[in-house]
Amino acid sequence: MAEAIDIRELNTRIEQQSAFVTNLTHGMDQVIVGQKHLVDSLLISLLSDGHILLEGVPGLAKTLAIKTLAQLIDADYSRVQFTPDLLPADVIGTMVYSQKDEKFHVKRGPVFANFVLADEINRAPAKVQSALLEAMQEHQVTIGSETFQMPSPFLVMATQNPIEQEGTYPLPEAQVDRFMLKVVIDYPTIEEEKAIIRENIQGGLPEVKPVTTAQEIIDARAVVRQVYIDEKIEQYIADIVFATRYPDRYGLGELKELIGFGGSPRASINLAKAARAYAFIKRRGYVVPEDVRAVAHDVLRHRIGLTYEAEATNVTSEEIVSKIINKVEVP
Repeated sequence: MAEAIDIRELNTRIEQQSAFVTNLTHGMDQVIVGQKHLVDSLLISLLSDGHILLEGVPGLAKTLAIKTLAQLIDADYSRVQFTPDLLPADVIGTMVYSQKDEKFHVKRGPVFANFVLADEINRAPAKVQSALLEAMQEHQVTIGSETFQMPSPFLVMATQNPIEQEGTYPLPEAQVDRFMLKVVIDYPTIEEEKAIIRENIQGGLPEVKPVTTAQEIIDARAVVRQVYIDEKIEQYIADIVFATRYPDRYGLGELKELIGFGGSPRASINLAKAARAYAFIKRRGYVVPEDVRAVAHDVLRHRIGLTYEAEATNVTSEEIVSKIINKVEVP
């Protein structure tokens, strides 16, 4: 009974704390037509202190989405266009010599912002990618002999274009694993497309004003961490991740030849965190199996390694995740 009261009290607290989610969603909807899943994914990353990798053809409002989110939160925003000639110093900063003081001073790079858009991350060489990924993972950057902490909140949204592979440096598995979510964006519907045309020929996008602060996001994260996850849900999350490693144990023997490697413990942690954030967005103080299913594709699609057999038969990690979710028993 005590537990039921706790959850009721938590629900009330979440109702109060999550009011800004409505304001953020409303603000995003004013600028971005459709792309509901993209907006939800950005909020999940933001509330879970994770980073997000977006894949989609050019022109699907990936850059516009994060820029709008930063404007709505009254936070610092920076954009780095990744190119093959980029250097790590162009991202994290460098030491600059001042003739006046006859000393070296630290000049911070664009990574020191609350929201960092790493545009076309697969266009930059490995050195630059790893410099950014250190900042993402450790929340700190070392320039010269000094170490600097990243601001809070700190969200990296990286984009990659799946079409053109000329002159790109695909992210290695260990680096892709650092992204909490990988979201694949599709074209808008025909109705949405008409709305986009109308909005853009009528004189541009509406002006965006801040509706919340960075501190409010930090406070909300503390509440998200209190969202209740039952033992049965924990078991469900562990089963889904284990089914990516040992599919034959879950009656999915046909997947054994298709999966090169399954999700790491990071997959389980991020599945739990994302499910919690999703429950918070839906104004609930506890996680239900539907929350786990809603975020499973985004958390797992980049964490499953495919074998040559899978690639030869055009099986995608997407289909593998769907099969696992449909097979693993729901508590």
